[in-house]
Amino acid sequence: MYAVVKTGGKQYRVVAGDKLKVEQMPADVGAEVILDQVLMVGEGESVRLGQPTLAGATVKATVLAHGRGEKVKIFKMRRRKHYQKHQGHRQGFTELKIDAIVG
Repeated sequence: MYAVVKTGGKQYRVVAGDKLKVEQMPADVGAEVILDQVLMVGEGESVRLGQPTLAGATVKATVLAHGRGEKVKIFKMRRRKHYQKHQGHRQGFTELKIDAIVG
């Protein structure tokens, strides 16, 4: 059984037992998180689609860790104007382990 969930403005296809990195969530390490924005649930040939979400379908996950991703370097320059700007960004993430798909 798999599901497509929406969290942090992105959509992920998840299966029980998967580990995935999502946008940072305000939850403690080891806490159980319920993802209730389930867009689709599928098992074999049967597929249930939500419009836009499925009522009563949830995905249970456990928070494994919090962290920060790789640094993205931003460099802006205007030629012949002696303008250069350097900037970096590291996006925070939460690592989840999918425990069960209910629905």
